[in-house]
Amino acid sequence: MAAYISSLHVYPIKSCAGIDLRSAELTRAGLAHDRRWMLVDDAGQFMTQRQLPRMALIHTALQAQSLLLTAPDMDPLRVPLDGSELSGMVENVVVWSATVPARAESDRVNDWFSRFLGRGCRLFKVDLQAHRMPDPGWVQRWYAAHADLAAEFSGDHVFGFADGYPLLVANQASLDELNARLAAQGRQPASMNRFRPNIVVQGDDWAAWDEDHTPFLRAGAAGLALVKPCARCPIPNVNPDTAETGDEPGATLAALHTKPTGVIFGMNAIVAQTRPLTLKIGDPVEISLDF
Repeated sequence: MAAYISSLHVYPIKSCAGIDLRSAELTRAGLAHDRRWMLVDDAGQFMTQRQLPRMALIHTALQAQSLLLTAPDMDPLRVPLDGSELSGMVENVVVWSATVPARAESDRVNDWFSRFLGRGCRLFKVDLQAHRMPDPGWVQRWYAAHADLAAEFSGDHVFGFADGYPLLVANQASLDELNARLAAQGRQPASMNRFRPNIVVQGDDWAAWDEDHTPFLRAGAAGLALVKPCARCPIPNVNPDTAETGDEPGATLAALHTKPTGVIFGMNAIVAQTRPLTLKIGDPVEISLDF
């Protein structure tokens, strides 16, 4: 069975629950609506499930004109997609080492989040003029190692509030192997949504951990450069259904797939084409292995 896209996911608000899609628009900035918003607390710190697992219980849905938000014991909240309730003032917010211009949503939106999370916070949307780029060291290293493909990826690769790259690509076979190890220990399987990928690839052409040796994918009509292994933080140990935390699947993953850069699951990617296109579940994926 040839490789294909088995699922597509976006996470409109960084560290809140994601959305499973049948198709998605892809640009150089990643999938449309992915991590365009981020919560920032009153101390100016960006907020994630690392400190607040309860964020996993904030669910998102894309509607024609709004982002619909739901959470336990809260009335539904609609945030306009057109930015009509955004502050007129651009502010700089910090995500890891990057300073990103953004604009805050309205008081009614910020009050909803503050009440559910039990602390003062504001929801920011990345400004249209933001110009955040991936780590140039990893990108240039990939260019140097794959000079025959580099021209296809020349130019900027701006993106929003994702940790470091426009896309995260995951291999279903690697999750299957992780779950086999968990089952052998009598533990529950881990769902893919714990790892929060954008594109999941499945098929006999991509065995478990082949992503370690895959510099390039052709997914549908899109070229994807897998430039950096994704080192995992504790977020996969948060149960996305209950927000409960534990040691798994992180402990088993650490024993199974630790590399010099950390405990690895998934690959950070940049996008080749400059014009938007649509990816769909079932699209074939051509894999370039680099053994």
